[in-house]
Amino acid sequence: MTACDTATAASRSTPRQEQMATRLAFFIAGFGMAAWAPLVPYAKLRVGLDEGMLGLLLLCLGVGSISAMPVAGALAARWGCRRLLVGGTLLICLCLPLLATVDSLALLIAALFMFGVGMGAVDCTANIQAVIVERESGKTMMSGFHGLFSLGGIVGAAGVSVLLVLGASPLQAILVVLFIIALALLKAMAHLLPYGSAAEGPAFAIPRGVVLFIGLLCFTVFLAEGAMLDWSAVFLTASRGMETAYAGLGYAVFAVTMTFGRLFGDAIVRRVGPNRIIVLGGLLAALGLAIATLVPAWEAALLGYAMVGAGCSNIVPVCYSAIGRQQDMPESVAIPAVTTVGYAGILMGPAAIGFVAHLSSLGVAFMVVAIMLLGVAASGSRLRA
Repeated sequence: MTACDTATAASRSTPRQEQMATRLAFFIAGFGMAAWAPLVPYAKLRVGLDEGMLGLLLLCLGVGSISAMPVAGALAARWGCRRLLVGGTLLICLCLPLLATVDSLALLIAALFMFGVGMGAVDCTANIQAVIVERESGKTMMSGFHGLFSLGGIVGAAGVSVLLVLGASPLQAILVVLFIIALALLKAMAHLLPYGSAAEGPAFAIPRGVVLFIGLLCFTVFLAEGAMLDWSAVFLTASRGMETAYAGLGYAVFAVTMTFGRLFGDAIVRRVGPNRIIVLGGLLAALGLAIATLVPAWEAALLGYAMVGAGCSNIVPVCYSAIGRQQDMPESVAIPAVTTVGYAGILMGPAAIGFVAHLSSLGVAFMVVAIMLLGVAASGSRLRA
């Protein structure tokens, strides 16, 4: 960032305005992503997919996101966070109506891939802006930023579901989503950073040193999140006898405790300290997963899932704050690298859990994740956060 860039940014926006714009960017990412989830059954029926083909189709979203993340840092450094966030948001808004209406498999694959590209660009760039804004403020703010992503996810999924239950068509529901995204973007746009992290080094590099260490911590936490998203309901119905209509409560309690943990996380991180957040959070999440798996009652499973959400809530935000202070790799390369490694946990984790469950049981697979979370806790004291 040049002195001219700094002066320009300062003349346009106050720190408070930049912080609010960053929160809105995270809200847009979570809201846009979650708005797609209730549309999945409709897309499945329109195109006539079985479960196997649907799984392959959904993989296109993750592939698109991971394809965009490695280059997002370089593009943000060259064009600024504002241009990349606006461009990524507009791409999301272009794809959502297609995801709600197309009945061709080829078009659905293309739309879902490009939707993933937009999500990856927005997610990665929002974290770049968050690191810059937090560092310039001198305060702990990352948990609150990520809390808006989680809040956006809850509002998006619940809002679209309610509209569909009330009789709206998928397209009508998505038009409401687009209106809300447009309002948020218009509110934030003038105060998004017109610059990114300093452009140093290659556009993409394999993470190394502390960046690789942080990436592996994020990978494990995202893997646990993917396990809750894709397998908690299956476990509740198959192993705890819960009715299918109520099985979604497992992920719901996880998402709620994660959201509240992040919204109040900045004060908690300041009081407890970032290293202890990783240690205690990893222990709490591992204990919660063990309780959910080993205690033969659905009430215990819900309690355990809530503990997993609370434990995991602030680990990733603390890790992103640490990226802004490390010196092993340029920030414009380190943030996309960690984001890519972390999101690989969401993509690969559910499939790996399914593989382990096929060889043994879903309970064993969950306990493997619990042991990995213990590894996160053990590693927390080593991170120079």
